[in-house]
Amino acid sequence: MSEQQAVLNTVLAMTKAFHQRDISGVMARYAEGAVVCFEPHQPIADRTQIEQAFLEFFEMKPSFTYSGHQVVVSGDSAVHIAPWKMTGTAPNGSSVSMRGLSVAVLRRQADGRWLMVVDNPYGDHFELKAAH
Repeated sequence: MSEQQAVLNTVLAMTKAFHQRDISGVMARYAEGAVVCFEPHQPIADRTQIEQAFLEFFEMKPSFTYSGHQVVVSGDSAVHIAPWKMTGTAPNGSSVSMRGLSVAVLRRQADGRWLMVVDNPYGDHFELKAAH
């Protein structure tokens, strides 16, 4: 299996666990010290808070779809980029629909597994400006 496919398999395994509302399966795809953005420009690095945020998303019974995947590998680092759409149901019963551009950075572990170290599903939201 190619390294690109191994990276993609990590992302797809996390998505499958997410659909099954399997918090252990989701968290198993993140390296210690990983950062996840559940809202634009608001990274969370605390593993307990990341787990809690996923559990809150599970309440919506979400379904994710991707419209493509791009994986670039350089040594023990990789980036996965994918447009996504999520549908679900809010606690009040109303429909929820979200979309964005996922940008995830993965690192190959000593045992060969690829795990996410940065997961930003809002990669299409920009805030910082370059200095001139």
